[in-house]
Amino acid sequence: MDLGLHAIGYGFAVSAEPLNLLACFAGVFIGTLIGVLPGIGPVATMSMLFPVTYAMTPTASIIMMAGIYYGAMYGGSTTSILANIPGEAASVVTCLDGYQMARQGQAGPALGIAAFGSFIAGTASVLGIMLLGPPLASVALRFGPPEIFGLLLLGFTMVTYLAGASKLKAVAMALVGLLLATVGLDPMTATPRFTYGTITLMDGIGLVPIIMGLFGVAEVLLNIEKGFHQEIFKARVQGLLPNREQWRASAGPIARGTVLGFFLGILPGIGSIVPTFLAYALEKRIARHPERFGRGAIEGVAAPESANNAAAQTSFIPLLTLGIPPNAVMALMVGAMTIHNIQPGPQVMTSNPQLFWGLVASMWIGNLMLVVLNLPLIGMWVKLLQVPYRLLYPAILLFCAIGVYTINNASFDVGQTAVFGLLGVVFMKLECEPAPLLLGFVLGPMMEENLRRALLLSRGDPTVFLTRPISLGMLLAAVLLLVLIVLPNLRKKREEVFEEGET
Repeated sequence: MDLGLHAIGYGFAVSAEPLNLLACFAGVFIGTLIGVLPGIGPVATMSMLFPVTYAMTPTASIIMMAGIYYGAMYGGSTTSILANIPGEAASVVTCLDGYQMARQGQAGPALGIAAFGSFIAGTASVLGIMLLGPPLASVALRFGPPEIFGLLLLGFTMVTYLAGASKLKAVAMALVGLLLATVGLDPMTATPRFTYGTITLMDGIGLVPIIMGLFGVAEVLLNIEKGFHQEIFKARVQGLLPNREQWRASAGPIARGTVLGFFLGILPGIGSIVPTFLAYALEKRIARHPERFGRGAIEGVAAPESANNAAAQTSFIPLLTLGIPPNAVMALMVGAMTIHNIQPGPQVMTSNPQLFWGLVASMWIGNLMLVVLNLPLIGMWVKLLQVPYRLLYPAILLFCAIGVYTINNASFDVGQTAVFGLLGVVFMKLECEPAPLLLGFVLGPMMEENLRRALLLSRGDPTVFLTRPISLGMLLAAVLLLVLIVLPNLRKKREEVFEEGET
């Protein structure tokens, strides 16, 4: 289905169906809620709600999961401005000027510009998805198994290369994810692999226990250990609409943050955090009075909030057009799609146009809902911030256990969740990010399937990956990224050896 008024109208018709509209509202409301509550985040929440998607239609489930993600980006600004605690990791930068504005009696304009900037950025990003989605998907449809394998391998290495912590640790975690993905029956021969005679492992390790354990249970345990002590801004919030001067000061930052977040959000591994820091740094660099930043500059709220919402929504482009999840949240989206027997990638637009265009149109509707939700409910969110965490966390753990059990009615899945929860805590203590593991687990089966399919079509000739230009280019790019990962560590080890030799 080509881009045009017919396609856009079709998308709005799908998203306006009662069930899809309800799913969109539920997603953005829950997303705003967990964005306001510090220490939970969209990944943990989406993992806890994963079992709910089994009972929903594919379109409604994806619309709800997407709403939770970009809704959390909106909600994170509220707690950043009022409590000086980022409700979501991408809202860290908003604390710098947002809370200072609140202390100066400007909490209303700060919350208002965060909401309107997010809406403008989100709306522009949805338009970008509509423009870039069809041409990218048409190109990707020409890919065969060798090109798809090369693309997945390149995305796999890009995610590990752009990891925030140690690159080697990220590679190791991704390889662990690939190894876990091999447990179960061989996709070609149905031979058991790494099951050790256990029937419960014939279907492989569950995606939901891994997600809930690594991101839900582990997050709760770490937050209990750290504890929270927040100073909540308790004065009455008034004047949510920014005045003309504040709008004039925010127009440029909103535009620049939107463009920056749009293009950075497409790249695998970037996420929503990097664009917010870059947008803030850009505004501070070009400002006439950079000393204002950190003391309540409204530009320091407008730019990062626009950037993180733009990046959150454009991260759907590589998922829907190429089948590559650029971050952990999109890996969850892949899981939700595969549960409903939908293969993410360029075929989504042709085989499931109601899903693609319904999702894109629902983002527009969801952005409008978020503006309506965020501004009038500020008072309720402030009250919610005062809920004791000793009451909140047991409820989250209980919900995780019930959700995992109800999928297969198997206590073994609850045990897996507990194991991966403890592993998640260990990984975080060792500064090993769990996101590469999840991406490796999700991409592993697709990489193996296309690798073996390409070898079958070429009758076992491995040079098929080198004789096709696109496949060769992607493999070379992946190798180059791996070299860039390994070289700094080798150089560091070499310097350490020389220093030891001199002493």
